[in-house]
Amino acid sequence: MTELSEESVRMEVRTWLEQNWDENLGLVEWRSRLAGSGWGRPNWPQEWYGRGLSNNLATVVQEEIRQFGAVGAADSGVRMLAAATLLEHATDYIKDKLLHKIITGEDAWCQLFSEPGSGSDLAGLTTKAELKGDNWIINGQKVWTTSAHHANHGLLLARTDWDVPKHKGISYFVLDILQPGVEVRPLRQMNGHASFNEVFMTNAVIPKDMLVGKLNHGWEVAMTTLSHERRLADGLRQMGGTASKSKSKGKIFKELAAELKVESAPYKWYPQRAGRPDLTVNRARETGAINDPVIRQEVAKALTIHQANQWTGRRARQAQKLGRPPGPEGSLGKLAASHVARAAARAHTLTTGANSMLKGSDGDLNGIIAEVLLSVPAVSIAGGTDEIQRNIISERVLGLPKEPRSDTGPFKDVPRNVVS
Repeated sequence: MTELSEESVRMEVRTWLEQNWDENLGLVEWRSRLAGSGWGRPNWPQEWYGRGLSNNLATVVQEEIRQFGAVGAADSGVRMLAAATLLEHATDYIKDKLLHKIITGEDAWCQLFSEPGSGSDLAGLTTKAELKGDNWIINGQKVWTTSAHHANHGLLLARTDWDVPKHKGISYFVLDILQPGVEVRPLRQMNGHASFNEVFMTNAVIPKDMLVGKLNHGWEVAMTTLSHERRLADGLRQMGGTASKSKSKGKIFKELAAELKVESAPYKWYPQRAGRPDLTVNRARETGAINDPVIRQEVAKALTIHQANQWTGRRARQAQKLGRPPGPEGSLGKLAASHVARAAARAHTLTTGANSMLKGSDGDLNGIIAEVLLSVPAVSIAGGTDEIQRNIISERVLGLPKEPRSDTGPFKDVPRNVVS
């Protein structure tokens, strides 16, 4: 099949917008129109609210939506990880039930993977799922769950077979967060924010038709989610068309502003988590530290590896446009992001000196430098630690042998972190 030209796609979506866009519609009503037209997620299959376009042409569509000044499909938070995973692995029943509300933004999502005793060793999870009649009964605890406090659904990994090796007995579910058996507790971070939560599940219920993928094959499904998460962690966002900065007073923009306020709140410290390399040169000039050759070299080092990582990101974006699935480049970019953040934090410390410890109005740049230093450690942990990324790169890119393991037998016999 011959691919459509960029110009023909631009003309078609522009014509549709001229005939359908109305800023006085409600946000959900407008996005429902987008879903029905296929222009909200044009790279999704035609049978699931898309048009089956390539990622490259989907980017063209979103450019046209932004240039027109319209609002695109919802594209923030974990919902895009959910969409990518469900499209690849879920049954038609689940897709029919959930995909439409991902486009409209009616449902918010969270990711229930990490546990107190199995962070980097994700496959060591112990949250238990037991089938009783037509329902799975869930008991266990998750942690570091962003936005669970306002989510409707969670992407849940739970153990369904304890008599096989740990990677083989995991299943992947969609959990209704808004039920009595689920308790969400915010976690206060050392930088003062509370983006994450711990989630307790006590006899929580999941209908058996909300299993994603095959029973006990949840690890393969989780790899899809994590591949997309690492791509996002490297700054590679899914295509979006949200016109978030409009001077219009239409109803749709007021509702969009309210939505973004809630959904962006957990991420407002993320620029500081990345180290703010963009501030290093000006800070060095403002403080006079630019005249110190040692500090100047540290600033140059941070900017150099930051630029190199941006180039890696562009290569990955190009691969995405060509329709290639997420690969180890996500791990390369994420690991590099950790190095960038630490190098930038070191440059800020040398530039600002003892004032780096002052937060709020007492600190430099109204406390941003202090927040950088308190936030940077997170980038080496969230979405898979640096050590995990190095393992992925060594095995999948360099072809090195895997490390010897002592946890290959039945999971019930593997020593675990247990609180007595």
